[in-house]
Amino acid sequence: MKSLSPMRAARPSPVRRMAAAVAAAAIALILLPDMATAQDKLKVAAIYTVPVEQQWVSRIHKALDAAVARGEIEYKFSENVANADYERVMRQYAEQGNGLIVGEAFAVEPAARRVAKDYPKTAFLMGSSGKPVAPNFAVFDNYIQEPAYLSGMIAGGMTRTGKIGMVGGYPIPEVNRLMNAFMEGARETNPNVQFMVSFINSWFDPPKAKEASFAMLDKGADILYAERFGVSDAAKERKALAIGNVINTQSAYPETVVASALWSMEPTIDRAIAAVRSGKFVQEDYGQYSMMKYKGSELAPLGTFEGKVPKEVMDKVSARQKGILDGSFVVKVNDNQPKASN
Repeated sequence: MKSLSPMRAARPSPVRRMAAAVAAAAIALILLPDMATAQDKLKVAAIYTVPVEQQWVSRIHKALDAAVARGEIEYKFSENVANADYERVMRQYAEQGNGLIVGEAFAVEPAARRVAKDYPKTAFLMGSSGKPVAPNFAVFDNYIQEPAYLSGMIAGGMTRTGKIGMVGGYPIPEVNRLMNAFMEGARETNPNVQFMVSFINSWFDPPKAKEASFAMLDKGADILYAERFGVSDAAKERKALAIGNVINTQSAYPETVVASALWSMEPTIDRAIAAVRSGKFVQEDYGQYSMMKYKGSELAPLGTFEGKVPKEVMDKVSARQKGILDGSFVVKVNDNQPKASN
């Protein structure tokens, strides 16, 4: 009788094979949800021309990090990308199969739109002052003029000299509309208030913003509108007050920053992610999702300044906020470059 070959001798019995199959199936059932989750994660890439710590960009980064924490996306980003390199980086991310690319097209509009046209199956959500373009180029902007108006009301009620200094990055629509809304709010509580306006022509140059702020303080301003980083530092050094923008910096300036108009990108980012995942992403203007009724913006709590702002001022602010939320009061969108008082 011939002995069995090693291969035949090692073959398991039908009963053992069935048991092994059942065990494998059980393991698959345990692992399948995690495997499916990993496969379903949307690949997202973001391109920033400034550090992620910068006010505006930090809001996008925060919203995308939140989606990562929920397990919805894989996220990579490039920061400090020069305008000359922006198109190249966009193309690289598109070639790598990212389903959604987020960025800031303000200074590179033609190039960004050209890339989107070349990759029609990729979703692009870009900060832009322009319009969306079919089929895949959606735009957004920080339409937070409503809390900017409310913060202006506080500033108008707090100034003692009647002079407010305002330092912005560039006089583009997304900056202008916030500064104009702030000024209108300040005029509501102080019709005689005067404004000094300066633009530093940079998105991230704290020393230059600080220098511009000092010049305004020297001319009698006692409250500064901190559209850029560096302004609150100047106010702190001179024991003046400041109004923040986009993020709440009061913890770093507890005796300086009275209030802030806060921006939340979660409503915008979450909507875009859902649209891509469902196969329904199209050209769209996402700007409205930065407004207060969508929880895309809000007036920061007074915090350390609770009780320091006159009650009559805060009563007016509360009434205006109620009107904004119920639609009975509309903050005008004015994208024109703000002018200093004569």
